[in-house]
Amino acid sequence: MFNNLLESQAKKQKRLGGSFASIVFHTAIVAALVVVTKNAGIVNEKPKEEKVDFVEVKKDEPKPPEPEKPPPPPDAVAAPPPPKGFQVLSAPVEIPNVIPEIDLSKKVTDEADFSGKGVAGGIAKGVEGGKAPVPQGDQPYFDFQVEKPVVMAPGAQGPAYPDMLRTAGIEGQVLAQFVVDTTGRAEMGTFKALKSDNDLFTTAVKNALQRMRFLPAEVGGRKVKQLVQQPFQFSLNR
Repeated sequence: MFNNLLESQAKKQKRLGGSFASIVFHTAIVAALVVVTKNAGIVNEKPKEEKVDFVEVKKDEPKPPEPEKPPPPPDAVAAPPPPKGFQVLSAPVEIPNVIPEIDLSKKVTDEADFSGKGVAGGIAKGVEGGKAPVPQGDQPYFDFQVEKPVVMAPGAQGPAYPDMLRTAGIEGQVLAQFVVDTTGRAEMGTFKALKSDNDLFTTAVKNALQRMRFLPAEVGGRKVKQLVQQPFQFSLNR
């Protein structure tokens, strides 16, 4: 009986030892699985790094505004026929200092247009009762194109005689060309001495024109500019 008890006690001790070892072994496995699972979760929780390239999208440039369409051309108006008359040669405002080239493409001059008969500014083959062409815009008229030409205003004083030339007894003349505006003043920018016997006479005329007053030209009751050619005589009373 005593032996049975000892053997039974030994078997119990073996079983207890095996159970304890089994528990430890399984606990270790469970702990290892927990650690592995935990680490796996941590790894999965980290965000994945991805390389993103940003491409700048070019914005569409606004279209330029369409150019405004030009207005339709005005209806063509037939020019009035020139009057029956003659052409008048007038000195140009700008006098060239060189001989101009001959333009062979221009129409040959008709000597019949310079007969002196009819309306000034017309042509020999013109129409009876026609009107001579008039300047366009701000261009000055010639004396044959106006109804009332420019005249010196009453009381206007002419140029002063240069003392040096008076003392020397020198006489002379200046043929001046200039434009008189609608207020009766000479436009000094258009002044030219077409002929002068002495530069001092020219200077005297130019200085006088700056203060002189004229009665402006008229066309149809309207004041207009006129190109004037006027001689100024310098004479001594002897």
